[in-house]
Amino acid sequence: MRNTNNHVSKIGIMGGTFDPIHYGHLVSAEGARDEVGLEQVIFVPTGRPPHKFGYNITNPRDRYLMTVLATASNNYFQASSIEVDRPGFSYTIDTVQSVIEMHPSAQIYFITGADAVLDILTWKSVEVLLNICYIIAVTRPNYQLDKLWDKLGDILHCPQKRILSMEVPALAISSTDIRRRVHEGRTIKYLLPESVEDYIAKHKLYKH
Repeated sequence: MRNTNNHVSKIGIMGGTFDPIHYGHLVSAEGARDEVGLEQVIFVPTGRPPHKFGYNITNPRDRYLMTVLATASNNYFQASSIEVDRPGFSYTIDTVQSVIEMHPSAQIYFITGADAVLDILTWKSVEVLLNICYIIAVTRPNYQLDKLWDKLGDILHCPQKRILSMEVPALAISSTDIRRRVHEGRTIKYLLPESVEDYIAKHKLYKH
């Protein structure tokens, strides 16, 4: 997957609800950065995700601040509030286009979980998205993406050239499990950065 062409700037966008951000997200971003040769990974917490409309999601500002804390120690990582600040629902196509405007000569790689990618046909302007950026589908080991290639065959002649898959064992960690553990009073230590754990405790997140 690595491209040795040093003349093209490569920027990664790590998208997700990050409720809360955890080591699975961080390991995925670092793995993608190393594998593809990204110069920077921008973490973008979703503002108002349309696919989770009606769900009880933590305040966007809290999710953004936890992302800032989690990414602070990696010089290649940057947290962005672009979706948190944008009114209305958050769509990947809008975020990618905004990053392209900031980095017009760069190749853009959108990093997200394979489960989310399997729903890609429901994404806004998916045909445009797949033509302006690459997508890195982060998977657990032995995850099968055959269904995805079949779905995308009607849109792209060879979808594997636009969507790259990468295995990350740390994806066994989940935000859902972390929220449940906090609610039940169980430990979340070593599942996420200590700074994020402290933020959750200080602001009493996921207690109710």
